[in-house]
Amino acid sequence: MTGPTRRIAVASLGALALACGSAVAAPLDGDMSLGDPKAKVQVIEYASVTCSHCAAFNRDVFPAFKKKYVDTGKVHYILREAPTPPAQVATAGFLTARCAGKDKYFTVVDAMFRELPVWAESGDALASVVRAGAAGGLSEAQVKACISDQQGLDAMRERVSKSLKDANI
Repeated sequence: MTGPTRRIAVASLGALALACGSAVAAPLDGDMSLGDPKAKVQVIEYASVTCSHCAAFNRDVFPAFKKKYVDTGKVHYILREAPTPPAQVATAGFLTARCAGKDKYFTVVDAMFRELPVWAESGDALASVVRAGAAGGLSEAQVKACISDQQGLDAMRERVSKSLKDANI
């Protein structure tokens, strides 16, 4: 690993180390996580599927981090949704991931991160959200129903507001 990729990895792992305080944060309703909830270290990532830095972390750092720390039971990893502009796209991506279910949530989030350069160039974010949903087993009709579900949207807004407020972000 060289150049920008190495800098991203080092900076990201440093940020993760800072996020791992000695106290374990209380879980929030709706938290999506990987790993052992009883692990000694808890890492909470606040991310957006429309954030290029988050996508770079997902692509360049997270697979090795997950393999070394999450999959071995050393770290309990929590992803908290923090939609960034264009917020409609980020919200649609997260809603779609939740509609795919807990077992496929991270598959859809990963697909959304990988789709970021595609929709950013083409301007067709809906097609990218549909493709990400397909990675989680959802049809186009299911994705469209999911992203237009007002209850799901309201629940997400409340969850995001609470998690950002509780963490003083």
